[in-house]
Amino acid sequence: MKIAFCGNDNISAYNMSDGLVRNLCFLDALNLVPHVFLLFITFPILFIGWGSQSSKVQIHHNTWLHFPGHNLRWILTFTLLFVHVCEICEGFVSDSKWPTRHLHLFLPAIMGFVAAITSIVYYHNIETSNFPKLLLALFLYWIMAFITKTIKLVRYCQEEFYFGQLRFCITGTMVVLYGLLMAVEINVIRIRKYVFFSSPQKVKPPEDLQDLGVRFLQPFVNLLSKATYWWMNNLIISAHKKPIDLKAIGKLPIAMRALTNYVCLKDAYEEQKKKVADHPNRTPSIWLTMYRAFGRPILLSSTFRYLADLLGFAGPLCISGIIDSLSNDTKSTSNNVTNISTEPFLSSRDFLKDNYVLAVLLFLALILQRTFLQASYYVTIETGINLRGALLNDKGCAIFMG
Repeated sequence: MKIAFCGNDNISAYNMSDGLVRNLCFLDALNLVPHVFLLFITFPILFIGWGSQSSKVQIHHNTWLHFPGHNLRWILTFTLLFVHVCEICEGFVSDSKWPTRHLHLFLPAIMGFVAAITSIVYYHNIETSNFPKLLLALFLYWIMAFITKTIKLVRYCQEEFYFGQLRFCITGTMVVLYGLLMAVEINVIRIRKYVFFSSPQKVKPPEDLQDLGVRFLQPFVNLLSKATYWWMNNLIISAHKKPIDLKAIGKLPIAMRALTNYVCLKDAYEEQKKKVADHPNRTPSIWLTMYRAFGRPILLSSTFRYLADLLGFAGPLCISGIIDSLSNDTKSTSNNVTNISTEPFLSSRDFLKDNYVLAVLLFLALILQRTFLQASYYVTIETGINLRGALLNDKGCAIFMG
C-alpha cells in the first residue's frame, strides 16, 4: 500500500486553492508543529540535565519544590493522555474505512501523546532542580497547541461536523485541556514571577528535604509517585535483603510529628474558646475542634471513597455493553446482515459500542477504583495517627482538661 500523509484516493486533499486553513489535511499537519517544537526543545535539556547530575537515580532531591497548581497539572496531563489515546484509536478506525493509508488521521495524535509524556517528565525534572525559567518552553507549547486546536475546531464547525462525531468531541476537549494547562502556566508566572517581572520570587525548598535523615517523602513527591508509592522502592528492595530498622525508616517530617499536630489542635481549640467566650453556658466543642484541625484530610478521604464507589458501577456497565455488542454481532452474522457505516469518521456512539474500547475502559476504571480506595485508606490512617499523636501528647491531654 502506498503511504501518503493525506492519502492517495483524494486529489482534492492536496488542493490549497481555497486557502490553507480551509484544508483539513493541512490543519492536521499544522497540529504537528507544537509537538515537534516541544520535542526539539526539551530533549536536549533533559539529556544534558540527566547527564550532569550525579544524583539522578536518587529520589531525595534537596531542591525539590512543588510549583503552584502541581496536582492540577498532573491531573490535566493524565486526562490529556487519555484523550490522546482515544484520538489515536479513532484515527486508526477512521483510516481503516479509506482504501489508502491516511497518516494525518493518527500521526498527529501519536506525536501529541509522546509530547504530553515529555511535558510531564520535563516538568518533573524542573521541579526537582527548582529552575522555573525552563517552564517557558512549556508555556509556549501550551499556547501553540491551544491555537492550532482552536483553528481546527472552528474549521470543523464550518464543515458542519456535529457533536455525535468523536473527532469533533476530542478536538473540543483538547481545546479545553490545553487552555487549562496554559492557565496553570500563567498562574505559575503570576506567583513565582520567574519571567516578565523584574523581581522574581525566591522560594526555598521544604526544610525536611534539607535533612537527609527524613526519608518519609510522601508529602514531597509528585502526584504519580504519591498514588503508586514509587518513592518507597528503595526501602522495599532493602527490606527484601535485610530486616529494616528505625535508622532505615528515618525521621518523620515536621508536619507529621506529635508536637506539630498538638499545636494545630491547640490553635483550633483556642479558636473555639473565643467563639463561646460571650456565652458562659456553652463549652467549646471537641468535635468542631477536631474538624477545624483535621477536617481537610477527612473530607479528602471521604471524596476518594465516594469516587471509588462510583467507579464500582463502571464494571457492570462495561460488561453489559460488551455482552450486548457480542449478542448483536451474533444476530447480525446469523441473519447475514452487515452494518457498514458510510460516515468517513467514527461516531461517539460507535466508539463506545466497541468491545475492545469497553474492555480498556473497564481496565482503567478498576485501576482508578483501587487507586482511590488506597488513597482513601492512606489519608484516613495518616490522619488518625496524627490526631492520636496530638491527643496522647502530655500537653494534648491538658487541652480539653483545662
